[in-house]
Amino acid sequence: MINNTVKIGNKLIGDGQPTFIIAEIGINHNGSVEIAKKLIAGAAAAGVDCVKFQKRTPELCVPRDQWDIERDTPWGRMKYIDYRYKVEFGYNEYAEIDEFCHKNGIMWTVSCWDEEAVNFMSEFDVPFFKAPSACLTDIELLKKMKSTGRPLMISTGMSTEEEINRAVEELGSNNLLIAHATSTYPCKIEELNLKYITILKELYPNVPIGYSGHEVGLAPTIAAVVLGATFVERHITLDRAMWGTDQAASVEIGGFIRLVNYIRDIELSFGDGIKRVYDSELPIRKKLRKVL
Repeated sequence: MINNTVKIGNKLIGDGQPTFIIAEIGINHNGSVEIAKKLIAGAAAAGVDCVKFQKRTPELCVPRDQWDIERDTPWGRMKYIDYRYKVEFGYNEYAEIDEFCHKNGIMWTVSCWDEEAVNFMSEFDVPFFKAPSACLTDIELLKKMKSTGRPLMISTGMSTEEEINRAVEELGSNNLLIAHATSTYPCKIEELNLKYITILKELYPNVPIGYSGHEVGLAPTIAAVVLGATFVERHITLDRAMWGTDQAASVEIGGFIRLVNYIRDIELSFGDGIKRVYDSELPIRKKLRKVL
């Protein structure tokens, strides 16, 4: 029997296990620890398993020719490189986040966009690392995250099947998780291609396959679970109208409450696939069945 489970904290992710649900805070906190805490508390109340942030070293991730381009931000008009620093948390902020997550009984982790970010986040006891879709072809970065000994989740938006396969070949399937994704924010429903989840499960039977969604609404994420996604990830926000590039593709806390409830109901409804007559059916059977 194929064993495709990966242990994350005190939970197993894989076929036959409860769907692991991730609320992607990303940079929707807009540089505010207080907003981050509200999102963490909301995710915990909704029954989410893990919240996720993003960590970049701005001078490594922002091309040099974009540093001095000015843009409007919540802090006024400023250079792009200065804006990128505004939305990055440092050690003290993450230490506060770590403590707050422990108090709320929820795991937290990060997507690392560069190797220095991996070094920085390795100081915290995050249970796994996530590689964003944009970094799928950065094999050295992927190996850097994998070398920490933590499980690695890779996301496959904007990627070809050949690029996905190369990443898996380079990393190996041990302690690896793969998320199907389409990297448009928000994503058109007709471009979600959820059936590819089943293809990934066929291609990589030893790897837990999940879904990272950027659509508006909840139905496709629920469908992903029905198609066999063993984990799902959606961006979370306090208000989809807030300032920020990811807010419109995010789910508000009330929506996350519904999403978690729907997924848990679906899991209960799957059953074991063995046809049986339930005790609750017997009175109806006796009353309506004419020929036995």
